[in-house]
Amino acid sequence: MLPLTFSLENILFLLLIITVLVQFFYGFYYFLSLALHKKHLPFETPGFPVSVIVCAHNEYENLMQLVPKLLKQEYPKFELILIDDRSKDETNGYMQQVTQYFPNTRLITIKNTPAGFNPKKYALSMGIKSASYDHLLLTDADCVPLSERWIAEMMKGYRAGADMVLGYGRYRKIQGFLGALIQYETLLSAMQYLSFAIKGKAYMGVGRNLSYTKTCFYRNKGFASHIRATGGDDDLFVQEAAENSKINVIIGIDGQTESQPKETWREWWRQKRRHLGAGKKYKWTDRLRIGTFILSNIFFYIVSVVLLAMQADLVWLGLIFGVRCLVIFSIYYQAASNLKERLSVVLIPILDIAFFVYYVLLSVSVLMFKKVTWK
Repeated sequence: MLPLTFSLENILFLLLIITVLVQFFYGFYYFLSLALHKKHLPFETPGFPVSVIVCAHNEYENLMQLVPKLLKQEYPKFELILIDDRSKDETNGYMQQVTQYFPNTRLITIKNTPAGFNPKKYALSMGIKSASYDHLLLTDADCVPLSERWIAEMMKGYRAGADMVLGYGRYRKIQGFLGALIQYETLLSAMQYLSFAIKGKAYMGVGRNLSYTKTCFYRNKGFASHIRATGGDDDLFVQEAAENSKINVIIGIDGQTESQPKETWREWWRQKRRHLGAGKKYKWTDRLRIGTFILSNIFFYIVSVVLLAMQADLVWLGLIFGVRCLVIFSIYYQAASNLKERLSVVLIPILDIAFFVYYVLLSVSVLMFKKVTWK
């Protein structure tokens, strides 16, 4: 048993216990709500029409995979708005062919972006402006819906008067440790934004699978407050809309999309730098909520390593470490199961450590080199 003295070792053990208690709070209050969230809503298909919007920049190959799956959706009335954002490949030609043969499709061609405007946000704004219907459903050109009932499943989220629906956008599994780490990072991110939304604290969504009404978009002045910022067409808009909108989540497999992940560390690094850069524009309450969770994990591992190096009481260290891993990773595993993500029990501890080490390096990179770019 540890003696009750103010030694460095005991102070570090106290700090370790505090970090674990913080993680227990997030686990039981937030993440467990996602782990136990209902996946299946009543089967009836909502009757209102929907505008599905896809913005593409040099995405010809991906569009050939995505568009046929969208056109096969089992939904009574929807239109598909295809936005060609300054493409130099065969994207525009393919879109023209699609709109020629399918009457429920429309093409918007963006040849130039006004000076100072973020290209994707400008293109999306033009697509939303031209949408015929109030309910909008957005996905990226490099995604595919996992079901022919994707539209119907996402639209079920509008029951009980919702203004916005957050969906889950998974990544296709690739071989190797990078693939496993991307899957784990995607899951951990989804656990945060989905469970926070369930608890009424929505702060972001993902453009791979996101829906809101046209009314909601204009009520919140669209992307006006961050139209020049790189990224944020999903998370920054959701954060602003959350103040005066009712937000629901859909997590069932039929309502999910899947994307091809980055296949090299360098590509993934650039992608995550862009995403993390947008986080600096979050409200301080959201940054505090997210930051507390992240820092509790980082300090947990740092303090554990320091205590191990000090040859502290290994029985207490092992007990605290073991209880934390058993409780927290059990909740993570259940949340993954609810999202139909396969998570290796053996790899979870390794991936957790690797993710937070990577997060620290990424944060330092964003602080030191602030420039991030969009294609």
